[in-house]
Amino acid sequence: MTTHEPHDLVLNNRASEALFRAVRTGNAFEETVERLLQAIRLGVVAPGERLPSERELAGRLNVSRVTLREAIRALQDAGYVESRRGRYGGTFVNAEPNRRSRKGPRRIVQDMGVDLHDALTHRHVLETGAAEAAARRELGDAERAHLVSRLSSAAHADLRTYRRMDSRLHLAIAEVTGAATLTSAIADVRMRLNELLDAIPLLERNIAHSNEQHEDIVRAILDGDSVTARQAMAEHVEGTAALLRGFLS
Repeated sequence: MTTHEPHDLVLNNRASEALFRAVRTGNAFEETVERLLQAIRLGVVAPGERLPSERELAGRLNVSRVTLREAIRALQDAGYVESRRGRYGGTFVNAEPNRRSRKGPRRIVQDMGVDLHDALTHRHVLETGAAEAAARRELGDAERAHLVSRLSSAAHADLRTYRRMDSRLHLAIAEVTGAATLTSAIADVRMRLNELLDAIPLLERNIAHSNEQHEDIVRAILDGDSVTARQAMAEHVEGTAALLRGFLS
């Protein structure tokens, strides 16, 4: 089972609070499924880890236990989680969730009904703002260690786990701003972005360059240099945008 350092647990609480927030009553089941999938796909609950208890999740999401169980059953049927009985039982995230059949890049965009310019602009505004806000805060030791840990995880990820580790680093930057609403918004935009990124190949040269940019961003945040942090993040997201425009336009 995956383990975390104490500082990771502290910051993971911020991410889980942002994702496991109360859903709207009109689409309780659908939004519950969405929140659980966000937590899984963004690595807030990593492969091998256990979801919070039904009682805790139902309370935090403000849904009935029946609705929650139906949502968990849907994820179980899709292969994302499995339930285990016994003293150490619960609902655990599978290491290899089932994925939909791979579609061509343009088909993905058509099926999602996504305006690429809109999605990329939204991401640029949110993530550059988060980097700047993080650098402006006086970070505690746990927050600084959390960023360094996530940076290292992304740098050492293999191709199979890179997207998840990359997402967790970007989410960690939002987490250390201390703004739960911003963390939620970035989680939403990362889900949207990752679906687009899954439609294009992972390029090793791009990953190496991204990791270098990640180091620049985190260093600027830790140094409290908000201008450089914003500029470094802007350059980073523009690189991703250029790839997406090239493959998906």
